[in-house]
Amino acid sequence: MIVLTIIKLVNVFFQVYRLMLFARILASWVPQANEYRLMQFVSYYTDPYLNLFRRFIPPLGMLDLSPIVAFLSLSFLQDMVMSLLLFFLH
Repeated sequence: MIVLTIIKLVNVFFQVYRLMLFARILASWVPQANEYRLMQFVSYYTDPYLNLFRRFIPPLGMLDLSPIVAFLSLSFLQDMVMSLLLFFLH
């Protein structure tokens, strides 16, 4: 029972973080959005993660591909964490 709860909590964490990343990417198109406290909160927690990828993946003109790699990496990280949890908790 507790194993399922832990797995669900980890999944919820990744889903919420994925939504925060999506909101941050959308907000980057609307500079006024950063004036809101919620977006400041989202930026505070997502910008360090996005900046990891922006350092290595330069924008192609007006197109920034780093968020796509960030999403893919987050999915890969989620799969790895879930596999480790299942391995150690069972």
